[in-house]
Amino acid sequence: MRTLTFNRPESFNAFTVTLKEAFLAELKAAAADAEVRAVVITGAGRAFCAGQDLKEHIGLLQAGDPAPLHTVEKHYNPIVRELIGMPKPVIAAVNGSAAGAGASFAYAADLRIAGASAKFLMAFANVGLTADSGASYTLPRLIGHGRAMEMMLLAQPVGAEEALRVGMVNQVVPDEELLETAHLLAAKLAKGPTTAYAKIKEALAAAADGTLEDALEAERRTQADCGSTEDHREAVDAFVNKRAPKFIGR
Repeated sequence: MRTLTFNRPESFNAFTVTLKEAFLAELKAAAADAEVRAVVITGAGRAFCAGQDLKEHIGLLQAGDPAPLHTVEKHYNPIVRELIGMPKPVIAAVNGSAAGAGASFAYAADLRIAGASAKFLMAFANVGLTADSGASYTLPRLIGHGRAMEMMLLAQPVGAEEALRVGMVNQVVPDEELLETAHLLAAKLAKGPTTAYAKIKEALAAAADGTLEDALEAERRTQADCGSTEDHREAVDAFVNKRAPKFIGR
């Protein structure tokens, strides 16, 4: 298990270029490390992540620097691809405010646990922008087109309990129990058949984007892949012999 913590608490963990590049690098490292079998993402201090650091953003715009105009393709899009394509479970432990790209990255995780004080805000319209960081793809799939549109247009915060009610998060826990709960879940998943988890993610992604035939073909392919793993043979043997399986992720 690996925990990635946004660590700019004085700025509510808002994304500077440095933080975006560091996050992307850590995601790639976690994906490539066979010893890492689950990933937890959280924020330091009172917030998960406030999204783009607008102070840095406006400073670069005023200086005529083109960097802010390319951050979606250079940073945000690759980060979302790494999160959704991560061949192991990703859990977002959302503490406090998750806004803009910060909320979007939580939506791109496989599971979301929210502290009781968590709030989700799609604030793009407030600064004259549209959705980015995959929110146009992930949020409607979590809560439906109508609710996602409402969040985008009205830019009103959604609290933890409402997020749970509409399916935006999987669980709400007291703030002081958030990280422990996320770590316990990650540890449980890390002991499981992580290759199968990766194939589950692949199959669901194919079904979300395609037709019934696309989904059936993805199921055929991923089931064949899983059926040839040591984990599958171990699980079947354990079932027949009435013992607990020991998964190795292969």
